[in-house]
Amino acid sequence: MTEMVYGAVPMRDGEPVLPKWWRTIDKWSVSCVLILFAIGLLLGLAASPPLAARNGFEPFHYVQRQAIFGGAALIAMILTSMMSPTLVRRLAVLGFLAAFVALAFLPLFGTDFGKGAVRWYSLGFASIQPSEFLKPGFVVVAAWMLAASQQINGPPGTAWSFALCISIVLMLALQPDFGQAALVLFGWGVMYFVAGASMILLVGMAAMVVLAGTLAYANSEHFARRIDGFLSPDVDPTTQLGYATNAIREGGLFGVGVGEGQVKWSLPDAHTDFIVAVAAEEYGLILVLVIIALYASIVVRSLLRLIRERDPFVRLAGTGLACMFGVQAMINMGVAVRLLPAKGMTLPFVSYGGSSLIAGGIAVGMLLAFTRTRAQGEIGDILRGRVG
Repeated sequence: MTEMVYGAVPMRDGEPVLPKWWRTIDKWSVSCVLILFAIGLLLGLAASPPLAARNGFEPFHYVQRQAIFGGAALIAMILTSMMSPTLVRRLAVLGFLAAFVALAFLPLFGTDFGKGAVRWYSLGFASIQPSEFLKPGFVVVAAWMLAASQQINGPPGTAWSFALCISIVLMLALQPDFGQAALVLFGWGVMYFVAGASMILLVGMAAMVVLAGTLAYANSEHFARRIDGFLSPDVDPTTQLGYATNAIREGGLFGVGVGEGQVKWSLPDAHTDFIVAVAAEEYGLILVLVIIALYASIVVRSLLRLIRERDPFVRLAGTGLACMFGVQAMINMGVAVRLLPAKGMTLPFVSYGGSSLIAGGIAVGMLLAFTRTRAQGEIGDILRGRVG
């Protein structure tokens, strides 16, 4: 009866790893990720040649690199999704510590590649953005702390995780990278809410965010310039937002045709931050709606599967990863249509970028590992403190 109610799949002793993985994984979410990656390659074929021509490379240089990085991301996703929640937690702690140290040393050894924000380590043949790898590791570590704080005589995990969150947000804000800082704070806030936070504390956090935004606007020219551009009633047609807005308007419902779009020749970030503008111009609103539906499917299916989860750590970590994944996609597309200020954030699995693709593969792999169907045990086990 328990299995009928909670949807658990009985364990089969001695079952090989691959059949067990395939039987317990969320196949619809895996399919959505593969479709998103295929769409990313398709849009890369359109958006990358102008950039390659400006930099003196072969026309499909960036598409080939995206295929290589994407292949590595898919392998990382599949391998991570095969792990148990305990193993995912252990590896996430190690990965988080490495990314945290790398983030701390960015002001000394990082580079901005002329974009005004020190976010990357240059390796010559490629670059690494530590914040991309920090996000999934932080979610898992913070979920572990929050879950531990719910135990009788448990550690003050809520205070520890909040202190860790604030330290990361401050380091990201100093780069400056307010988009990633807001995403990390949002991820912690969602997990804190699911863990049973009071509304008073959540309102207090919102007030702190508003205060921090006001201070950033008053003291950061980079932040103020983006907010002023967002609030301005007129859009400068020669800016990235202007080009993107015009491209979306020109695309209409069905687009101007494959390869016929012009925005890719004007936008320097057409292959990354504004890839959805390329999709809207050449393929129209139809493709954009398909992309939105794919992201929504992954998030909603993951949350529905997590509702049945009894382990507090798995439930919190999975919720944080799913919500952060969905909100990052929403922010990227919101910027392109001028619903949000410019953030410099990639569209997961669609935008070009090695760090974004591989870190995204690891994050979704963790999410798939947490949402795999597992035997949940009996109600009596929960009452005796033995979570399945």
